[in-house]
Amino acid sequence: MGWRVSNIRLIDFRSPFSTPPQLPSVEPFVMDQLSLQLTGGPQGYRINLKNMEVFGASNFTVRSIKLAEGDKPFEARLTIPRLTIHAKYTSSGVLIIIPASGSGDFDAVFDGVTADVKGLVSTIEKPTGMHLRVDKLDLNLSIKKPRLSVSKIFNNNRILTEATNLFLKENGHEVLRALQPQLQKKLSTEFAGIANQLLDNVPIHFFVLD
Repeated sequence: MGWRVSNIRLIDFRSPFSTPPQLPSVEPFVMDQLSLQLTGGPQGYRINLKNMEVFGASNFTVRSIKLAEGDKPFEARLTIPRLTIHAKYTSSGVLIIIPASGSGDFDAVFDGVTADVKGLVSTIEKPTGMHLRVDKLDLNLSIKKPRLSVSKIFNNNRILTEATNLFLKENGHEVLRALQPQLQKKLSTEFAGIANQLLDNVPIHFFVLD
């Protein structure tokens, strides 16, 4: 048994707080190094990404949320207009029939992102009242349009750069599937941190459920 919320808003933060809750700076999100094996065989094409920065995840809208009682998980759906990723890039192996070892910049733009979120919450009694806390959060991303590209690679060799970008254009969803597990894990951690920073400052009764 639970209840569904289509919109959530907060009553004026100025009361009873002397100052609005201070949320941490969340962008860019920094992700760990990632290695993607994109074609098979002993000379398979491999991309290694490092110094990965993710922008846009904090610009989300809560479309729906279902808060459950007890130990049952809550469910929510968020939308993010655009996620962008910038990283440093190295590659090795053969792409199509061309040796494609090199390094440069990697950029990804994901338009039309929907995040389905599930998690567990608990309550904490504080002097300001009862507060919620997110104990566990998992999300699954659905991305309408991935666009991937590389630049400044192969000593700016035009043919190799165009061949790589053509491969990424035609195989964007496959690359996304390889990238998605780590991206989802990182965003789950970041969203849980943002939520708890907010919930630590806002008692339950300051939420208005419509």
